[in-house]
Amino acid sequence: MKSQLKKKIIERFSRQIVLKDIGILGQKKILFSKVLIIGAGGLGSPVAEFLSRAGVGSIGVVDDDKVSLSNLHRQSLYNTSDIGKFKVKIAKDKIKKINPNTKVIIYKIRLNNNNFKKIINDYDYIVDGSDNFTTKFLLNDYCLKFKKVLVTGAISKFDGHIFTFNFKNKKIPCLRCFFQESNISDDLLNCESEGILGTVAGIVGTIQANEILKKILNIGTGLDGYIFILDLLHLNFRKVKLKKRKNCFCK
Repeated sequence: MKSQLKKKIIERFSRQIVLKDIGILGQKKILFSKVLIIGAGGLGSPVAEFLSRAGVGSIGVVDDDKVSLSNLHRQSLYNTSDIGKFKVKIAKDKIKKINPNTKVIIYKIRLNNNNFKKIINDYDYIVDGSDNFTTKFLLNDYCLKFKKVLVTGAISKFDGHIFTFNFKNKKIPCLRCFFQESNISDDLLNCESEGILGTVAGIVGTIQANEILKKILNIGTGLDGYIFILDLLHLNFRKVKLKKRKNCFCK
């Protein structure tokens, strides 16, 4: 892209560019950023939508699942006609309709140690919208190893949790410092058994997107070293400081 932003790009993002914390230089940072989204479900949908609307230049989406009827109340990228189709394919089509300038790379896979290692270095920022602890710990460990920025989200019932790990900073704790047991049940993240209000997914995913944009722009106060806890039934919000475990491998 040329040093001067094109007229149509300036018009598209004019309401962001006018913000004194963003401006032309900030918008260029967004346009040249690369974000990988793990999971194209309740969290990944609003993340993908708002990052593309903000102008993120390259978005990768990882998911091996198909759209089902029970997804539709909370996974905002999909509608009834998408049932039975692969989520990543539909997600790419929807993102390109939102912002044709965003490069979208899809990975119709379930992450494991081998395939994630091949993907991670192509991206600067990782968003975790997964629904199982195996994937969450995998993302934590590889983002720590390769010094990536990781924004992790989790939802259940009326509650949400958001972590931001800037692993370029060696002093911050990691996800294993919070979940100190390795055999945590995935039932905590299972919408099928625990249930979830659809708006909770939208709110938590949107905050994850917001945290990524702040990291790209290097503005505001982030969640490095904290967990943000949302109780949306009673509208209570807390920021709790995480402590690095002495015996954690992230030290």
